[in-house]
Amino acid sequence: MASGTAELRVALPPALAESLDAWEEHLRLQRDLSPNTVRGYVGDVVSLLDHLVRRSGRTVADLDLAALRSWLAQGRARGDSRSTTARRAAAARSFTAHLRRTGQVAEDAGLRLSSPRAHRTLPAVLAADQARQVLDRAGTAPEEDEDPAATAVRLRNALVVELLYASGIRVGELVGLDVDDVDRGRRLLRVLGKGRKERSVPFGAPAATALESWLTRGRPVLAVADSGPALLLGIRGSRLDAREARRVVHAAMAATPGAPDIGPHGLRHSAATHVLEGGADLRSVQELLGHASLATTQVYTHVTVERLRAVHARAHPRA
Repeated sequence: MASGTAELRVALPPALAESLDAWEEHLRLQRDLSPNTVRGYVGDVVSLLDHLVRRSGRTVADLDLAALRSWLAQGRARGDSRSTTARRAAAARSFTAHLRRTGQVAEDAGLRLSSPRAHRTLPAVLAADQARQVLDRAGTAPEEDEDPAATAVRLRNALVVELLYASGIRVGELVGLDVDDVDRGRRLLRVLGKGRKERSVPFGAPAATALESWLTRGRPVLAVADSGPALLLGIRGSRLDAREARRVVHAAMAATPGAPDIGPHGLRHSAATHVLEGGADLRSVQELLGHASLATTQVYTHVTVERLRAVHARAHPRA
């Protein structure tokens, strides 16, 4: 938590602080949200409660719709984007719903709190030929006199890019993989996604080749006694950090002339787009990406105008 937010939290009246603590525990233990999501939600509600205190509120019973609206309006006046406002409103609604559910207030003030829909911007996407170039460059053979550790890192980096594109998984899901999560025979990954929901995700032959090279010639070089079951390792033998995986992807893009500067999310989007362009239905892509709602997949993916026209020509009786 940022120092400014921490200071505001410490200054909250005891009654408000107690309600905030209980809600945070609910987010962590019952909703099982990621630490980053919990941190973001709590930071937003600390700001809300600080705003309430400035309006002379002392308990959650003082948190009404007018306070919620004035808090959001204050953020908009400060320059909050639509997406930030939407996120802050979602955090506030989660908090007020918890207050009502636990009997701390008689009515849920957040039920009538509206906010603008966040603009869902799509990341840059690789063309299919660019994806081939990126992956071919990532998998280049080592020099004859290359240091074993350097070879191991190169093999790992190639696998990072291959698996992210081959499977469309999130970077957090990638670095969370253990060796036993990989079914090498059936070419499947057992992935633990958002909300700790498990799914199986396939990967192709090139990724299988990169995986075999890493497991036989790369991972044993970097592994140490404390490496545990982690599939991907950092240079010191611990589980690979998501920030390093992002750096690897950006470096792979920079090494490919004409490729956009995208990170793991862009590779995920590229994979989904190319699967759709290859003829997959939207529900299959939803399963691949691990989206709880098909609406998320519809926003996340896009298809080319050419494919839409081709589908129209095949399917419409008056095409």
